Amino acid sequence: MAHPKELRIEDFNYELPEERIAKFPLSERDASKLLICKNQKIEESTYRNLANFIPENAALVFNNTKVVQARMHFTNRNGRTIEIFCLEPAERYPDLAVAMSETKAVEWVCMVGGAKKWKEEFLSREVSVNGRTIALKAEKKAALEGTFLIRFTWDLEDFSFAELLDAAGITPLPPYLKRDAESIDKNRYQTIYAAHDGSVAAPTAGLHFTENVFNRLEQKNIERLFVTLHVGAGTFKPVQSETIEDHDMHFEYIHVQKATVEALLERKRQNKSIISVGTTSMRTLESLYWLGVKALEQDDTSPKNFEVLQWDPYELNGKISVVEALNALIDWFEKRELTELITRTQLMVAPGYDLKIIDGLVTNFHQPKSTLLLLISAIVGDYWKTIYGYALEHDFRFLSYGDGSLLMK
Repeated sequence: MAHPKELRIEDFNYELPEERIAKFPLSERDASKLLICKNQKIEESTYRNLANFIPENAALVFNNTKVVQARMHFTNRNGRTIEIFCLEPAERYPDLAVAMSETKAVEWVCMVGGAKKWKEEFLSREVSVNGRTIALKAEKKAALEGTFLIRFTWDLEDFSFAELLDAAGITPLPPYLKRDAESIDKNRYQTIYAAHDGSVAAPTAGLHFTENVFNRLEQKNIERLFVTLHVGAGTFKPVQSETIEDHDMHFEYIHVQKATVEALLERKRQNKSIISVGTTSMRTLESLYWLGVKALEQDDTSPKNFEVLQWDPYELNGKISVVEALNALIDWFEKRELTELITRTQLMVAPGYDLKIIDGLVTNFHQPKSTLLLLISAIVGDYWKTIYGYALEHDFRFLSYGDGSLLMK
């Protein structure tokens, strides 16, 4: 397998006019346009007709993470607004769910807008939750690299931090939308199947799905499977180095049920298609293969250090079959009497990567010079330039609220 470290990010650039970025969602989710690419042939449709292009008896895998209202506004003693953007829990929490369920106090790594204006020991505000008023305080505990460790405390212990965020926070729209969040965003920047609090960005490929689309998929015996990857702000981190070698891929938390791994294994045994809805689902699925490889090669691996690192796919033994790897992962569950895997992945999918689990990807159109564009290239090769050129020439809308594509490997 070719190593992607020497790839130049400039080779994954294209011109994206500002007017092609979708600033708002369409009134109907499944009215978004869909570009279909199979065998280097392109056709157009809409998400309402997605089932027409998915093989019968295939499985679609969705990321059921839920976007939290991660931006909170406080006011300093001079009446100036300071925004605290909650990115991820402090390292001492075993996983994100634990931090979200904390009561009375919690610590998070945050970006702070207007940090220089924060001179007080505490910032405070009142939050109304279910008719009750809660006094919420924020304290800067430490300055990190570009972020801060913030300790939040509140006076009513029967409310979790998740409930506080939902009541006090604002939808964390991507910075490239260049607008403030509006009331419509709280619903539309969320998939209809979102279940588990934790993301600061939506798994945007899923925003197009409706009950009507699901019903049409069911009519073709297309199964729905769910995994959870909590999308971090790192998803918007641009590649600023000249080559990929010097870019640190961000870690993200994943949760996968043992039953889901068993379902994936059965599909692989039967040679049935597995199609990922979104790049986050894809990173989760492909990470499962490499976790299986680690389970085979490191039998004493504990849950604590059982994670996928950025360059693992290019340095571990990728000749192990998918069936063997997934079997090993199921054995790993059983030896530890676990029904759910909670870990982190730093997986980078780039040209040269050999797809293990997925046969296709449903995804939006991504930013120039981004790791997501590298991922697209791993599926369709240099043909991504033709796909994106077609989308620009045929009035497709780009980025989070934009249109999407179905790319078959």
